[in-house]
Amino acid sequence: MEKVFLNGQLIAATKAAVPVTDSSYLYGIGLFETMRAVDGRIFRLDDHLSRLNTSAEALGIYNHYSDQQITAAIQQTLEANKLSDARLRLQLSNGPVQPDGTALSTLLITAAEFTPYPPEYYDKGVRLALTDYRQNPRDPYCGHKTTCYGPRLTALKEAHQKLAAEALWFTTENYLAEGCVSNIFLVKDGSLFTPPVQTPVLAGIARKTVLELAEAAGIQCHEMPLRIDDLLSAQEVFLTNVIMEILPVTSIEAHAVGDGKPGKLTQKIAELFKRQLNQ
Repeated sequence: MEKVFLNGQLIAATKAAVPVTDSSYLYGIGLFETMRAVDGRIFRLDDHLSRLNTSAEALGIYNHYSDQQITAAIQQTLEANKLSDARLRLQLSNGPVQPDGTALSTLLITAAEFTPYPPEYYDKGVRLALTDYRQNPRDPYCGHKTTCYGPRLTALKEAHQKLAAEALWFTTENYLAEGCVSNIFLVKDGSLFTPPVQTPVLAGIARKTVLELAEAAGIQCHEMPLRIDDLLSAQEVFLTNVIMEILPVTSIEAHAVGDGKPGKLTQKIAELFKRQLNQ
């Protein structure tokens, strides 16, 4: 039976419950992290916790758990479910709304067996759709991984209906931002290009890993504002998150990227990423 960690206890998933007054349920005020366990080790856990803490401080979400307590809770959840290769989700909210305005954190950690994206996505690349929805730089939640996720899931569902794997978002000023669940990189003349975090986009853990791997490999990488023309003129395009890793893009709507096959630099980055993931 699946076990989850909820507010200091391991409990059967079917028995776990949070109050109907929880701020995440009522108002979508909460944060989450999707993490990857490989051989029982959480990939870049420190980065996940750092991002969680930074967002919690920025958005006024109370967290009374220390990094050490969360780390222990994650390991307990993995062990309770007898998992070593897993997809984990950590969710944090201000908990039940209190009459005096004080907060009491709700912390939920779940773990499931890791299921990769289909192999053909990596062999042949995927198609992207462009959503008409826009990312607003003045939205205080923009650039944070919050539980207010309805717009992203709506755009992703519409992309799937178009037989696309992901939908790309632009800002209200028409700058390229990110996917619904991913960051994006472009390749031009042997260099990588990606929108800066200040766009704003989510400071993805896989995104950060790619930037570090590129620098170590002597590959130039530019974090700079990008527009639709930059996207359509790219020789290669790929997406990143810790679950999909490095996902090659071979078409955007009806536009073919490069020669319509996963590019060589994308494949090189994918190999470097895989190597670090399994270290």
